[in-house]
Amino acid sequence: MFDQLTDRLNNAVRSLGTDTKLTPENIEDAIRDVRKSLLEADVSLKVVKLFISRIRQKALDTDVIQSVSPAQQFIKVVHDELVAILGGENVPINLEGKPPVVMLLGLQGAGKTTACGKLAKKLKDEGMSPLLVACDVQRPAAILQLQTLGKQIDVPVYADLESKDVHDIAEKALAQARANNNSPVIIDTAGRLQIDTELMAEIMILDRAFEPSEKLLVIDSMTGQESVNVAETFNTQLDVSGIILTKVDGDARGGAALSVREVVGKPIKYISTGEKLDNLDAFHPDRMASRILDMGDVMSLVEKAKQNIDEKEAEKVAMQMLQGDFTLEMFIKSQKMMKKMGNMGDLMKMMGVGGMFGLNTSQQAQIAEHGDKMMNLYETAINSMTLEEQRKPEIINMSRRRRIAAGAGLKDSEIGQMLNEFEQMRTMMNQFRKMMGGFGGGGFPGMPGMGGGKDKNAPGGGLMDLFSGMGGGAPGGGPGLPPGFPGGLPGSMPRKTPPPPPKGYPGGAGGGFYKKKKKK
Repeated sequence: MFDQLTDRLNNAVRSLGTDTKLTPENIEDAIRDVRKSLLEADVSLKVVKLFISRIRQKALDTDVIQSVSPAQQFIKVVHDELVAILGGENVPINLEGKPPVVMLLGLQGAGKTTACGKLAKKLKDEGMSPLLVACDVQRPAAILQLQTLGKQIDVPVYADLESKDVHDIAEKALAQARANNNSPVIIDTAGRLQIDTELMAEIMILDRAFEPSEKLLVIDSMTGQESVNVAETFNTQLDVSGIILTKVDGDARGGAALSVREVVGKPIKYISTGEKLDNLDAFHPDRMASRILDMGDVMSLVEKAKQNIDEKEAEKVAMQMLQGDFTLEMFIKSQKMMKKMGNMGDLMKMMGVGGMFGLNTSQQAQIAEHGDKMMNLYETAINSMTLEEQRKPEIINMSRRRRIAAGAGLKDSEIGQMLNEFEQMRTMMNQFRKMMGGFGGGGFPGMPGMGGGKDKNAPGGGLMDLFSGMGGGAPGGGPGLPPGFPGGLPGSMPRKTPPPPPKGYPGGAGGGFYKKKKKK
């Protein structure tokens, strides 16, 4: 959603690249570009003025540090102000009460009913036993939708298709929750195409009768400044306690996300980042600011790893990769684990690849698309190999290569290119293993909670240690990547032919033992 804003802000920062220090003149030039970027992103004019004023003051007051470039100093100021305007810190959901009541509000089409299901799943995954309540009695389809969502995530849903009395429905639902020890109770309220008296009266009945611990306003991020107006009206009438932003993964300009917190004065508690029911994330202003500036979001990457990857299996694969020769079998296992964390584009953004290598969002998208395509090709080809071939790729001769290509439905040349690229990656893994030095069997610093990290209880665990120690390194704190990326990893950068492996590798330069031998 922030792609256009990200590119423009980065261009504003790069304009300071040749200067030796921050001055009132170059600060004004950069601020002019920042102001234009925010306005084009549909950020509220009031918020833009406040934001620019703060940046100007802080940038002028910044002490000159010889070892830090003006661009880095300025981006630090912009980052800090983005964090402030987005709320400063994460505000967790309040679940006080016996049972606690969470009421979701919003206009029709904002994704309110789906947000109820996503929130229920998230809380269930955290060890709670939620109950969903269908109180959108004006729209029968909403009740059926909530029941369907409840079945998908195995969460009970209380609904009464015969009743139009929302107070009675909620009261009976609370009685059921107490009897079955459900907590919290999540109420899906009515929605309209626009705010009207009848809508507000219905919601206020529930508000006054049950005093919810949370009144979360669901806002469609793609509606721009209108969403800010909706938030102001709801807050005036009902004093909402927090906000859920939906469709953050869409192609909107992002102004709503940057405006609503400052204008309404209520924290953003969750963001919906996709259509799947597990695509609901707690909102962290510092992480969002880093993403907007293309600085990466390693903490979210760590959390995704914890949620989606089996720790024991990851440690096993990692130890094999670091203690033995890198094989196609290891590669495909690691690839399957990475797929559970999202597509390559999402991972690249969380790793700060764009800021690290000066790539704009369209270039990143191109690389990610090509990379996903190549990874799928790898998986198809490797699945067509025997286990012996996966473990000992050096035995793959021309006849085996033809058989693999036929089984995978690929061209012989594609298998050849894949094997050449894998040879380069294996060389890089060997170099990385040497770089790690006396790592031995102390664990793998790539997964939180596994051995080898400096402090298992520290935020981020060992994953940040791994990324920050893998070469590269982004200005401003972004994580590093193995030497040679983009281009070193298969599928990371489009190209016609892969470069030859280094001299001295088995088979010599020019494709090693995977290259087709010329007939004498």
